[in-house]
Amino acid sequence: MLRLLSLRRSLHLHHRRPHFPPTVAISRPPLNPTRQFSTVSPPPPSSSSESELRKYIGYGALVILCGAATYYSFPFPENAKHKKAQIFRYAPLPEDLHTVSNWSGTHEVLTRVFHQPENLEQLEEVVKESNVKKARIRPVGSGLSPNGIGLSRMGMVNLALMDEVLEVDKEKKRVRVQAGIRVQQLVDGIKEYGLTLQNFASIREQQIGGIIQVGAHGTGAKLPPIDEQVIAMKLVTPAKGTIEISREKDPELFYLARCGLGGLGVVAEVTLQCVERQELVEHTYISNMKDIKKNHKKLLADNKHVKYLYIPYTDAIVVVTCNPISKWRGPPKFQPKYTSDEAIQHVRDLYVESLKKYSASDERDINEFSFTELRDKLLALDPLNKEHVVKVNQAEAEFWRKSEGYRVGWSDEILGFDCGGQQWVSETCFPAGTLAKPNMKDIEYIEELKQLIEKENIPAPAPIEQRWTACSKSPMSPASSSAEDDIFSWVGIIMYLPTSDARQRKEITEEFFHYRHLTQTLLWDQYSAFEHWAKIEVPKDKDELAALQARLRKRFPVDEYNKARRELDPNKILSSNKLEKMFVSSDVV
Repeated sequence: MLRLLSLRRSLHLHHRRPHFPPTVAISRPPLNPTRQFSTVSPPPPSSSSESELRKYIGYGALVILCGAATYYSFPFPENAKHKKAQIFRYAPLPEDLHTVSNWSGTHEVLTRVFHQPENLEQLEEVVKESNVKKARIRPVGSGLSPNGIGLSRMGMVNLALMDEVLEVDKEKKRVRVQAGIRVQQLVDGIKEYGLTLQNFASIREQQIGGIIQVGAHGTGAKLPPIDEQVIAMKLVTPAKGTIEISREKDPELFYLARCGLGGLGVVAEVTLQCVERQELVEHTYISNMKDIKKNHKKLLADNKHVKYLYIPYTDAIVVVTCNPISKWRGPPKFQPKYTSDEAIQHVRDLYVESLKKYSASDERDINEFSFTELRDKLLALDPLNKEHVVKVNQAEAEFWRKSEGYRVGWSDEILGFDCGGQQWVSETCFPAGTLAKPNMKDIEYIEELKQLIEKENIPAPAPIEQRWTACSKSPMSPASSSAEDDIFSWVGIIMYLPTSDARQRKEITEEFFHYRHLTQTLLWDQYSAFEHWAKIEVPKDKDELAALQARLRKRFPVDEYNKARRELDPNKILSSNKLEKMFVSSDVV
């Protein structure tokens, strides 16, 4: 499913509302003032027409008073706190005001500033002018980060128009690209040279600049996160202009900036170490916890790519391995037991049954829906009802059981994964020993997580996805380690947002954050787990924020990162409220 940053012009009148700060106290006249009693005899009863007239006059006055009270209840925007409120006045939104949201619709901002330079010179000019004006231009990629880490209402810069393959060195298997190129574009652009990327995340629509800056990853205990594929970068910085850094040239800054969260400079160009393009065999099968414990070390060591998909409230574990086709044996000869229609039929039946139960209907032909679309539709009927979610999970387990088999294709085709529709997600990364000696903490983590879900009756949908990577030399990577043989496990929990109903999305959001809070309290410190940079949510509570800041300092070189930010971006034009809250100076902590 294609997921792109949403950018739209806000021109509708229903958006045109003035804002006032919640601290402004507006006195309101009482709607039902106390009557003053008199000894004078009451007048004779009036006619019914006069009574009706007084009633409608009262209704009209009530509407006017309520409208005035509502008007004065809206907060001022920050840049208009000095303005005096004038009843029933509003300023139309400017034509260049845009609404920008991430793909899941969980984070959204309004901004007047959205730069899209077409080349390096234009980008340099945008950064230079913005620095002089001290105007924020937060770098944002495809808007795929679940936490909207690239969004800023003060202004953004996006490199979607800088998406060219600049140079290919077939002999050294290296490519130099503009940072705005999307992963799929890059893969398509270099396949004619017999090259591809070493690993992939679940989807292909990320811009290269964004995917490396947040420490994204694929899976495979022998393969590092994607930032390790970067061997050189060109950064456009506010203070020092355009600089080129690599393993040989300013290596300290290079490693820090590879996973720099967009705070050290706008990544303009990236040089990547690629690998030969190859076909893979994907093997999908159902296992269980007993067998996983028995075979886990072998699965990590023997497979180039491996991941587990756990289905809450069942013992089913979907194991997916991917390996190069054997030159001697060739692709496996396997005849599936079930057709794709037979595999999904159980899910279709549950959907038809659930439509009747909830007195709902669907105009589309049920046979047109993919499995993930059916799952979304099923969950939308009653997303927080645990019994209903358990039924959906059981149907998913049956779907995977009937989908066991092999698939052959190029790595960029095989390693993708349909994550489903809009969703809240939290993904943690923690050490799992070494490839030679896995410590099994990754499996213990899952066992405790599943016990927590069942104990707390959390309506947790499937899957809980578990992947592995080797370590990264980038100090800001969640998988950072100086020991080259260390491996890390990445575990993601989700709750889907399968509906556009605002109240239902709010309820799902609240339940998800309760789910996430329980995992944080029980597991994170015990397993030294830290959230993926693109999925970390900054708390509003002061104590929780202070705890987050302290945790980040224990794991990452925050002082070194802040020092580099001061040197390269002294006016903080590339920053955001999220970054400022996470990376405060040591004296504040």
